[in-house]
Amino acid sequence: MGIIQIDLPAEEAAFEQEVAAIEAWWKTPRQASLKSARRVAALRATQKTEYVSSRQALKLWDMLQSHLKEGTYELTYGVSDTIMAAELVKSQSVVYVSGSLCGVTSALHPGIDHADYPWDTVPNVVSRIQHALEWNDQLQRQYRLSQPREKRAQLEYVDFLAPIVADGDMGFGPPTSTMKMAKAFVESGVAMIHVDDLAMGLKKFTIGQGRTLVPISEYESRLAAVRLQFDIMGAETMLLLRSDCIKAQFITSVIDPRDHEYVLGATIAVEPFTAAQTRAIESGQLNTTIVRNAWSATAGLMTFDQAVKAEASAAQYTSYAALVSGKTVGLAERRVLARSVLGKDVFFDWELPRSLQGQYMYQWCTKAVIERQLAAAPYGDLSWPRMDYADEALIAEIYAGVTAQYPNRMFCFGYTNTYDWAGNGFSYDGIKAFPSVMAKYGAVFQIQPVWASQGLRAYTTECCRLLKDEGIAGYVEKIQKPALEIQGKGSGMVSGGAYLADAFLETLGAKDHQQRQAE
Repeated sequence: MGIIQIDLPAEEAAFEQEVAAIEAWWKTPRQASLKSARRVAALRATQKTEYVSSRQALKLWDMLQSHLKEGTYELTYGVSDTIMAAELVKSQSVVYVSGSLCGVTSALHPGIDHADYPWDTVPNVVSRIQHALEWNDQLQRQYRLSQPREKRAQLEYVDFLAPIVADGDMGFGPPTSTMKMAKAFVESGVAMIHVDDLAMGLKKFTIGQGRTLVPISEYESRLAAVRLQFDIMGAETMLLLRSDCIKAQFITSVIDPRDHEYVLGATIAVEPFTAAQTRAIESGQLNTTIVRNAWSATAGLMTFDQAVKAEASAAQYTSYAALVSGKTVGLAERRVLARSVLGKDVFFDWELPRSLQGQYMYQWCTKAVIERQLAAAPYGDLSWPRMDYADEALIAEIYAGVTAQYPNRMFCFGYTNTYDWAGNGFSYDGIKAFPSVMAKYGAVFQIQPVWASQGLRAYTTECCRLLKDEGIAGYVEKIQKPALEIQGKGSGMVSGGAYLADAFLETLGAKDHQQRQAE
């Protein structure tokens, strides 16, 4: 229609009404007013859309809140395949889509988990799974309603519309890219995504070379970008706040003074770490962990507070610690305070340990983990201090530090596919009880993210060996028959969707017949 005349008073009235609606929305139990409602309202499109993501998010929220109240938990697998997802929801109530798994199964160039696949990889997988679950729901409904009531009473009913939780990694770029990713996730139908504080392009923890964090301020910017996009879309989509501070060894920048306490520096004047790295690479030594450990032994690596303690008497350090305790104190101010107590400067150089990629060396501790969890908490619904081992004492301390400020906090716990439970003193019964132990602390959502890379591979290997050794007879006897038996005990549907296709064709045929009769 081109340029049209606008009723300005009506436009302003509608805008103020939307601002009021946003402010009211942010007062609901699972929203936190972190932004200007007026700014969000102005950023919205005129045409409003209702998203499946919102409905699924509210369903997931109610489910997890019930677990929190009852001290129970939701435990599920990570999948990236539509058939696996449809089978999974017959036993689990939530579907998890792992970025690591998608990188192996759905990326054009699969590989180890560096989160370097295209940013829309996981949203696209979520979309396919969501559509597949909706299709299975439609198939089940059509089949059930084609049966007499007596038979329907004997059929199982599967809630195929299970909420999907997905991996948003580190947001895949600056805030605008993160917002586009968040938008794609909402449009995919996801119920919740998680975003972490790892550095883009430096995700190496899966191969033992240390995790690289971003500053707390950059982490907060990522989370704020996601929440802003959700709010612009008017979506209830949940946000899971993952931090990989546990076992972190590097940080990209020292721009945020809240991180200064945990950055390592050399206390001995030695050559820069980059020189040692370059020399090692030129000599053919590519194991950076060996090079780093050898160099660190000569540099006297410590945090600044540890360096002060090494130079001070017990009384002096007590005085210094009192001056920096309980508040954010950057390195420059810490130097001044240390000088005032010790009467001299403490040698400390955090530039010398920097890597060829520019990373600063970092020393994680429980206090650092809690501080990151608390900084992130207002932006999302659940907290996830990610760890790849089972340490109840550490978990109890971290969770207690968070719930001291956020009493009703919900948590996530993830199980890795390499942890040696038996080697760490767990019996079978101890492993079996562990999810309930986690639930006691508030871990209402628990996942084994990459089951498909272990469980499916193991079963596929077994099936292929069966076909090789026993041929099609082995397949019929040991795979086909059990599968049909399981199907017969359930809904009775054929998963190929023939019933639904027949119903479409019958409906079209009936319509054609009616038209011919009318003529």
